[in-house]
Amino acid sequence: MSQDIKSVAVIGGGTMGSGIAAACAAAGCDVLILEANEGFAAAAKGRVEALAADDAEKALFRDKVAVGTMDKDVGRIAACDWICEAVIESLPAKKAVLAAIEPVRRDGSVVSTNTSGIPLSAIVAGEPERLKRDMLVTHFFNPVRVMRLLEIVTGPETRADAREKLGAFLRGGLKKGLVTAKDTPNFIGNRIGLYFILSGLHLGAKHRAAGTSIDRIDALLGAPVGFPGTALYGLVDLIGLDVVSSIAKNLAETLPAGDAGRPTASLPAAEAAMLARGQLGRKSGGGFYRMQKAADGAKLKEVFDPEAGTWGPSTKIKLDGASAALETVFFAENADGALVRDVLGGTLLYAADLVPQISDDIVNVDRAMRWGFAWAKGPFELIDRIGAQRLIDWLAREGRPLPHMLAVLQKAGASRFYDGDRYLGTDGDLHPVPAE
Repeated sequence: MSQDIKSVAVIGGGTMGSGIAAACAAAGCDVLILEANEGFAAAAKGRVEALAADDAEKALFRDKVAVGTMDKDVGRIAACDWICEAVIESLPAKKAVLAAIEPVRRDGSVVSTNTSGIPLSAIVAGEPERLKRDMLVTHFFNPVRVMRLLEIVTGPETRADAREKLGAFLRGGLKKGLVTAKDTPNFIGNRIGLYFILSGLHLGAKHRAAGTSIDRIDALLGAPVGFPGTALYGLVDLIGLDVVSSIAKNLAETLPAGDAGRPTASLPAAEAAMLARGQLGRKSGGGFYRMQKAADGAKLKEVFDPEAGTWGPSTKIKLDGASAALETVFFAENADGALVRDVLGGTLLYAADLVPQISDDIVNVDRAMRWGFAWAKGPFELIDRIGAQRLIDWLAREGRPLPHMLAVLQKAGASRFYDGDRYLGTDGDLHPVPAE
């Protein structure tokens, strides 16, 4: 454990806050969870103990994790090295927490906000200079103790030593993979991941109309491209259409004008209808897929037809020939190739146009997608696998402009984004890949 972070206050003991508290306690920290009232505080304590791996860890959590309420116990944060705000994704709620903690926290303590997309600039606007110097974003991914990715965002006034102090603990104590993101909408992982999901849903409707089934779309966007088996529609079921819709609304409000994600920052009509009737995904018993029990007790997987509004048997798709590998399916002149170029290709081109807007380098982008979305390779690693020059030639044939980083690669006379342990920077030069 970093010697600089020994005590942690977590404001908000919901799913994310309790996960952060459990991770910190497991790393040896004394943890204080503050909630709105005693009932919520007791529930938070129970959530933390439920995360224990065994009886020994449950005993550790009972010893290390204390709970209290904001009105009675906020003064106790004066003893804490790190104060992590983990309340609901609401700017007014987060500002209210800052107003309560700033007068009582000690000099030198680090403050972070756990947000998936509210800009740090908005959160610290109008706050005291001391807080601006000590504050940053720590975007944990859920479940906290399972997901390696943690995005860190600093502001122009954030102390470098505050970032270094907290970063050392997050990396060494919590074993997180740190990614440095810029203060832009939805940071890195969710910016690209939700583009894949939302553009995929819109494009998926077109390909379904042309005869490609949901089962086949997910097969093509799974193993051949190095994505998890949830692929597209299974991933939406896992996340929930309600959550996807909420993030889409945030993107519609915050994406800059002209951003390629704006046209698809909403649910398509069929998915909006599913949301309206509560067909959200796994949490509601079914979304695009569901498990049913046959008369003999066997489990049957069914798939939903959004246009017909009916369920039918899900078919396990066996891909063969050109469709079985990314390098061949991407350029295949058939329905499979068109689907992969539209959905995956569009996502890769989007990512290639976001550097240096969302990140100073391609390494942080690739790590965010590998660690946060379980991609086998990040966007730039995938471009290397497909062949950067083949992509450039394809775009030229289509009469489409080069995304920024492909233009950098072309100007530098490079053929790949990675050359062994070096990566292509935005300046066109090769730089050492930083240690994870």
